[in-house]
Amino acid sequence: MAEILVLVEHADGTVKKVTLEMLTKARELGEPSAVFVGNGIASAREKLAEYGAAKVYVAEGDEYADHPVAPAAEVLASLVAAKSPAAVLIASSPEGKEVGARLAVRTGSGILTDAVDVSPELVATQNVFGGATVVQSRAKGTPIVTLRPNSTPPVAAAGAAAEEAVSVTLSDAAKGARVVDRVVEEKGGRPDLTEASIVVSGGRGLGAAEHFALIEKLADSLGAAVGASRAATDAGWYPHQNQVGQTGKTVSPQLYLAVGISGAIQHRAGMQTSKTIVAINKDPEAPIFSIVDFGVVGDLFNVVPQLTDEIAKRKA
Repeated sequence: MAEILVLVEHADGTVKKVTLEMLTKARELGEPSAVFVGNGIASAREKLAEYGAAKVYVAEGDEYADHPVAPAAEVLASLVAAKSPAAVLIASSPEGKEVGARLAVRTGSGILTDAVDVSPELVATQNVFGGATVVQSRAKGTPIVTLRPNSTPPVAAAGAAAEEAVSVTLSDAAKGARVVDRVVEEKGGRPDLTEASIVVSGGRGLGAAEHFALIEKLADSLGAAVGASRAATDAGWYPHQNQVGQTGKTVSPQLYLAVGISGAIQHRAGMQTSKTIVAINKDPEAPIFSIVDFGVVGDLFNVVPQLTDEIAKRKA
């Protein structure tokens, strides 16, 4: 069975959900082998085995952890040359796409970014031109595919996770940038926006920053992440790191609720691969209604509190 390399996305050994999704997808394509770069493999090993990693290639140490992006690309390039995998899967995060681009240059292979699926024939499905067109693409050489988070439901399946140490002498170029400090981001009880299975986003229709409390209360009732349109973040109503859209974050949850969002193409490009889309907007002609599964035409200040209360009753 052909080997599929999966670059592990982690935070000091805490494996991110998108890695589990990629391992699940890799099992459909061949034999999944995780590639761990940085520190913390002891914390990650059990989770990688639980989701089917047959092997775990480990490049551990400060020399890999203290330089951003480039070490992972050089480790992967070494493995591609030595193991001749059928494909390489990388998370479609900003860092992951840079790793993939560097790897493509080093290996002379094609790269397909923001894929939402990969077939057993290694044909990737992508949404392009701001989400206006769906295409199937194939890459030459060793295909490098960056997968959008939440594209594949993670399914556990025990794997051997046999460890194999990898040692790569980093080039001077790879050591050109150095991490000089790390700060642990304070997080509340809400899930990460790009990994959340439910996202509730607010837009211009909220009218003011204080009205995002409605969105947060609804999100908390669902155990969801909070997103915002570009109009809302540009107005200073919500932090820019919560922006969903072509120039913000791309999300693909099981459920996406768009509240007071008109649905400009820029916003739709960042969320229209969501499995189920629900919109609440008082304008029946709002573009968002062209892509929804369920739409509510009404005043969000009446609809959202009722929806939040009803959810609370159902959970009681």
